[in-house]
Formats: sequence, structure tokens, C-alpha cells
Amino acid sequence: MTRAGRHRRTLAGLGALLALVGLAIAALWGGPIPVHRDTFYVFGTLVEIEIRGVPKTDARAAATRVGRLLREVHDDWHAWRPGGALSRLNAAIAEGRTTIMVDPRLAAVLHRGQHLSRASGGLFDPAIGRLVALWGFHADTPPTGAPPAPDRIAAVLAERPRMTDLSIEGLAVTSTNPAVQLDLGGFAKGAALDLAAAELRAMGIADAVLNAGGDVHVLGRHAGRRGGRTGGRPWRVAIRDPFMWGAVAAVSLRPGEGLYTSGNYERYFDHDGERFAHIIDPRTGTPVRHIVSVSVLDTDGARADAAATALSVADAGDWARVAAAMAVEAVLIITDQGEIWATEAMRNRLDPQIAATVRVFGHRHGPAFRPGPGADEGADAGPGADGAQQAAAAGPNGAGPDVALPTPAIQTPRGG
Repeated sequence: MTRAGRHRRTLAGLGALLALVGLAIAALWGGPIPVHRDTFYVFGTLVEIEIRGVPKTDARAAATRVGRLLREVHDDWHAWRPGGALSRLNAAIAEGRTTIMVDPRLAAVLHRGQHLSRASGGLFDPAIGRLVALWGFHADTPPTGAPPAPDRIAAVLAERPRMTDLSIEGLAVTSTNPAVQLDLGGFAKGAALDLAAAELRAMGIADAVLNAGGDVHVLGRHAGRRGGRTGGRPWRVAIRDPFMWGAVAAVSLRPGEGLYTSGNYERYFDHDGERFAHIIDPRTGTPVRHIVSVSVLDTDGARADAAATALSVADAGDWARVAAAMAVEAVLIITDQGEIWATEAMRNRLDPQIAATVRVFGHRHGPAFRPGPGADEGADAGPGADGAQQAAAAGPNGAGPDVALPTPAIQTPRGG
């Protein structure tokens, strides 16, 4: 072989080597990020999971395990489905049995529910299952017909079922009140997403989002990981507008955070021109009317979900106290008048255009009106103020939210 031939062969070999190196670098840093999506129907809603940045086979296996876990939890925590762990416990309490043994997962969620109920001052109380059933909200489908008669509500209230009637020692549950019927709907999705997120982390999943009908928990970041580095941006989640299609705001979630919302547009029935929603005030035995939506941002899904329920029930003058007692800082509340209220911590997480329309409540200033920076104190602070609603979900760079919004029921603000 001539010197020129050997030179051409060497160059060809170097070219092939460089091409292989280039492909390897592209695979590590420049290639498309693998994304796997799956859905499950549990807790009366569609749960969506998106896993990014891991091989498809690993992501599919992780999603399958999470789906199995959520279905198990749904069956065990369903208050009225025959054969479920919670249903059996309710039956045993109604029979007057003194001590009932439960499985570790149910014992843990009951203990957590008792603690959160105590912190809320009883505004969140999973022991009012008989009231939930009386109003017809114990099934996966909305109730129909007329609301229950006042004397039937009064009869349940007279028996005063409370989470404080329960004693939980290890796996042994005792109730001093046979009127207690447990319904975990006020925080079940939050507690279940906590379990699902822990399962994903245990399997080495770093970047994922779980969306249970608008209750969202995230791991890592939106773009996934490449070569051991975290890239992309935070997950962006919209807070839906309860009065029309769209969003009132959007929030960028930090790794491990979740956004949990209780709203009267999710489960309800109408009778004679009145709307009766699924959130029951334990003090009156009747559905909440003055609050349309409460969103809580926190790393603890069970706590956020329970706090959203409690704050839906609380009077406006008690919002700051209840939020502090339940150790949640970032809260957004929409009233039946179309007013948007938030804690300082939540307002600071909103885009400036939206933050300027929000009224602030907190320990220092109570629920009195306090405009956000740059707001006109005489302006309407309800949804759509200053054209902010149109930009709510888009964010500062025009990017839409990563989590799709379920369609809310269309309703009109009182007085609007």
C-alpha cells in the first residue's frame, strides 16, 4: 500500500471514530428525552402519570407499579365498597365492636387523618361519613334528587361523630362512638399521591408528574435528566378558573411539590336552582357555599389536600389561623363572589401580572383587602381583572402549563 493509501485509510478510521464519539455525545446530551405516559381511573377521576428521562422499559415498569398501588389504595380506602379495608372497618364500628385490627397502610392514613383533623379544629373531619352518605356523595357518581331533610341532618349531628372518637394504637383501632363512619375523600388523593411519589423515588425515577384530576405532584423537572445533569425547567401547573374554561393562574412547582385543589365544581348536584357540592361542613352538616375553590401548594400531599378541605369550610376570618395550624403557607382561595385571595407565600409564586390582582390574607393583616404590587385598589380583583386571566396559564414566556386542566362546571359568581 502506498503512503497516500495508508494516509487515506488512517483518515477514514479517525473519521469513523469521531463519528462514534459524536453519536455517543448526542445520545448523552443532545438526543430526544424519552417520555412515557400512562393513565388509570381511580378515586373517581382519571390519574395521569408522565415519566421523563429513563428508558421506556423502566418507565413502563414504574408506571405499572404505581397504577397497581393506586388501585389497591382505591379499593382499600373506599368507604362504601364491600370488601374494602375501610368498608370493613366502618361495618365493625357500626356493630359496636370495641377493637378492630387493620393493615399498616390504613392505620397510617387514619393516624394522619386524626392528626390533621385535630390541627384543623375539626373543620376537616373524616369521621362524618354518615353525612357524606346522607347527601349522596359516597359513590363515584354524583347524586340526584332532593337534598336530605333537615331533621335527618340534625339526627346525625346529634350523635357528634368525630375523629377524636377514634383511638389508634399500632394496628388496633377503637371507636367510642358507633356513629363514626370514616370517609377519606377529603384527603385521599393527596395521601395516595404521596405514596405514588415515594414509590417512584424508590424505583429511581427522578423526573415525573402525577395528575389526579387536577391535583398534581411532581418529581424533579420537566425536561428530565441527561448524563447526570438536570436540564430543562420546572413543571408548570395551572390553577383552574371555577367560573369559566381556563386558568386564573399558573405556578412553577419545585421538585417534590404538589398543588392540591378542593372545589365545588368537581362533584355536586342541582335542585330547584340551588347547587349542593360535595364538601360538607362538619358543624352544620350541609355543603359549603361561600367558597368555590381552594388551592394549596406543599410538599406533603395529604396535608395540602386536607388543608384545602378545611379552608373551604372555614370562615374568612379564620383562614390565616387554620392555614398556620395546619402548617401550610401557600394558599389561594376563590370565593363565590369571584374574589381571589392568597397568602403572601402563594402570591409570591404567581406571575406578577396575576399577583397584582390578588387580595392577600395572613396573620398581620387578616382577611382585609390588600392589593398586590402595582394593583389599582379600585379595580375588580376577580377572575379576568386587567386582562390577567388570558395570560394566567401562559407564564412570562408564553409557555402553556404542563398539566392539562379538567373542564370545570360553568357557574356565575354571586352578585355577578
